[in-house]
Amino acid sequence: MDFNNKVIVITGASSGIGAAAALLYAKQSAKVVLVGRNEESLNKVAKQCEDIKGFKPLVIKAELSNDDDVQSIVTKTIDKFGHIDVLVNNAGVGTRGSIFDGVELLDRAIATNLRAVYHLTSLAAPHLIKTKGNIVNVSSVAALRPIKDVDYLPYCVSKAALDQFTRCVALELGRHGVRVNSVNPGGTRTPFAETAGFSKQQVSELYKNRNESYPLGKMAESEEVADLILYLSNDRARSITGSIYVIDNGEILV
Repeated sequence: MDFNNKVIVITGASSGIGAAAALLYAKQSAKVVLVGRNEESLNKVAKQCEDIKGFKPLVIKAELSNDDDVQSIVTKTIDKFGHIDVLVNNAGVGTRGSIFDGVELLDRAIATNLRAVYHLTSLAAPHLIKTKGNIVNVSSVAALRPIKDVDYLPYCVSKAALDQFTRCVALELGRHGVRVNSVNPGGTRTPFAETAGFSKQQVSELYKNRNESYPLGKMAESEEVADLILYLSNDRARSITGSIYVIDNGEILV
């Protein structure tokens, strides 16, 4: 894969899949833009990226539910690099709740997992058209089926909406030469579960259960998901758009 001089914007880049993707892009000589809320963690990832080939990433601290912050991502990227080649909409929130818990949890899930993606994509699209670039949205197997044994209704609904967004935008931007695809991970070893409110003990038990129940007998690692993101954003995938790629060790089968 060749990302030499390509400008890659990655949201949720401070840890997990986003950080893993940033490191892989850096290995391919990309100019990486790291977006997230935790500036300290972003700077650590930036240092790791810079150590690989000497290219210093652009770090942007942003709250994606804040419209001004979202606008600043595109403005700062264009001011620094002049163009955008790939947008990786990776940031997401694992909102837990049932239908009895009120609509506020749905609002929270939609704000980050859908509205922010919609907003940032709309702002980045004119620049991606200029470069014939592409977009990779990071969704979830939760978009395709309910999560068993856990009240994750708001999250599932928001990710299902994100998948439809991927298809619709792929159709709209295809005429301009811009591809849009989705990567839908199953259980993956990231800080996601703890961020969603699980204790460390609960996370340990969750991982154990998943390792035992998945057909391949294991969970995915962040780097595996990042590999798929890189493939879909590369010219090798130049005929792929509007597609939903599941990477879940067979989770969706059981």
